[in-house]
Amino acid sequence: MRNERRIPTRTPESRAFAERVQVVMTLTARLNALPFDDLDGRRALLTEIFGRSLPDSLTVLPPFYCDHGLATEFGERVFVNQGCSFSDLGGITIGDRVLIGPRVTLSTSGHPVEPAERFDFLTCAPIVIEDDVWIGAAATITPGVTIGRGSVVGAGAVVAKDVPPMSVVTATSAVERRRLGPPPDTER
Repeated sequence: MRNERRIPTRTPESRAFAERVQVVMTLTARLNALPFDDLDGRRALLTEIFGRSLPDSLTVLPPFYCDHGLATEFGERVFVNQGCSFSDLGGITIGDRVLIGPRVTLSTSGHPVEPAERFDFLTCAPIVIEDDVWIGAAATITPGVTIGRGSVVGAGAVVAKDVPPMSVVTATSAVERRRLGPPPDTER
């Protein structure tokens, strides 16, 4: 994955992340329990989740899920529909006039692919969504991906590589990329 950063587990940095996740999970639970028409309450909780003031033109419809919050930046006139999930440890940058459909997942973090390393590290890489992008319902954007200006990601697509500007991408097929080594012999 391009621009991947590894965070060793069982370290002060990984513990700080886990503590922040607990805070944000509580805040998103409160957000999702608000009456739909409580716009002031929604804005106040989103400001806490993201740790900064947000553009007045931003719309985030609950339910909304986030695990970190502090590494997401929004442009102007961004619309995030219901049921979206942002895992933003690696950083999410969303440009101006971006439309994000319902149940979209933006995931910047994970674990190493090799079984022997999975419990030893968190991996993360930024997602960049440039201006005027539309991401269709239930699409998943994986770590390290840039969606180019003006592009459309079709509903249900899984995007694991960069999308050039002014293009349309679709598909959900699984493609075997490589074979992994044998599983580790040790129990963890």
